[in-house]
Amino acid sequence: QVQLVESGGGLVQAGGSLRLSCTASGRTFSTNFMGWFRRAPGKEREFVAHISPSAGTTSYADSVKGRFTISRDNAKNTVYLQMSSLKPEDAAVYYCTGDRDGRPPLVWPYWGQGTQVTVSS
Repeated sequence: QVQLVESGGGLVQAGGSLRLSCTASGRTFSTNFMGWFRRAPGKEREFVAHISPSAGTTSYADSVKGRFTISRDNAKNTVYLQMSSLKPEDAAVYYCTGDRDGRPPLVWPYWGQGTQVTVSS
């Protein structure tokens, strides 16, 4: 059974930082893209960032570019999201995801349960 488990969420003041982690079990994701999405209350789930299997390529939503950094450790089957300069509008449940087969177009069948990020102004 494949599981993705996020951690690291919490309450932070605006301008602060948090580091999210997501560890996979049940299979290796070393040949898959990994990503982060988020869903704020009353809004649709939106893309945040993804990273290629070798970590050579990353992609970010415009809203987080320059503030968030995605990285991965394939030996630990773990992906990270370093979030800095957090804004109240970054508050959401953050979900880790793994893609289907490591090739575009990216399809995301594997999801974690989410971790809450709250940003106080």
